[in-house]
Amino acid sequence: MRVSVVVCEHSMDRYEDFREAVESLLGQTYDDTEIVLVSDGNETVCEHIRDDYGGVESIIVHCLDENVGLLAARNAGAEAASGDVVAFMDDDAIADEEWVAQLVEVYETKDVPAAGGKMTPAWVAGKPDFLPEEFYWLVGVTHRGFGPDGDPELPGEVRNTFGSNISFRREVFLDLDGFDADIGGRQGDANLQGGETELCARLRETYDQGVYYNPQAEVAHKVFDYRTSPRWLIDRAFWQGYSKRGMEEFVPQSSAEESDFLSALLFSFVPARISRLGSSPSRTGFLQILFLSVLTGCVGLGYLYGVYVWR
Repeated sequence: MRVSVVVCEHSMDRYEDFREAVESLLGQTYDDTEIVLVSDGNETVCEHIRDDYGGVESIIVHCLDENVGLLAARNAGAEAASGDVVAFMDDDAIADEEWVAQLVEVYETKDVPAAGGKMTPAWVAGKPDFLPEEFYWLVGVTHRGFGPDGDPELPGEVRNTFGSNISFRREVFLDLDGFDADIGGRQGDANLQGGETELCARLRETYDQGVYYNPQAEVAHKVFDYRTSPRWLIDRAFWQGYSKRGMEEFVPQSSAEESDFLSALLFSFVPARISRLGSSPSRTGFLQILFLSVLTGCVGLGYLYGVYVWR
């Protein structure tokens, strides 16, 4: 089974991170791994990729003439790939050396159309003590409450995993026409996100299956310093709430997992945190409960704004 991994880049600002991502893919233990590097409309990026990797046998360099956005660039990469499976990883991620092997194990032992794994944090500027694990999803990391039965250590079917750790049987991906490139740009709305959610909703509708989650298939996501700023996180939470509402417009009944998470948050995680704080008071514990409340409120406000916009 050949696995093609698509990584896209559009700016020299992140090129060194992009190179680190590619090097992690070159170090995979699974031999039959093809790497598809897509330059999204940047001639300088294209030249650097060709200079650095044009002579590597396992790498395909695919340069787009114009900037089309991440989702369309990923689709182009999947079309250029030759693998039985097409996987996606971002330019600010680092794959564990067993990542591809763990994805292949799922496909070889399970009759599933798609598979993904866990995103772990790589704190570039240190882990912020105020950020609760329940909201790690804001920084692209697998959070407490994710996964089958709300346990991120359990394998099993989920709606979707993060876009930097997701894969599909290539024939399935092409049959679904890939990602909807208009997500994030519908009616000029750049704040709307959820390309993986929309695609995986169509996956479930067509194949009656979601994404099989293997927590052993790990990819680390770099959490840069600006992403640990309270201001950035609050803004992110608001627009994530807005996107949840937007996805409900385009993907009916897509919010079941969010509803389950909210229920666990309000009736399990928060009470448990309050109980621990009462028995063992700490500054970190207090800050995390406070910030958990603030972020939950911001998501709610964003959702309500989405209700107004998408009414």
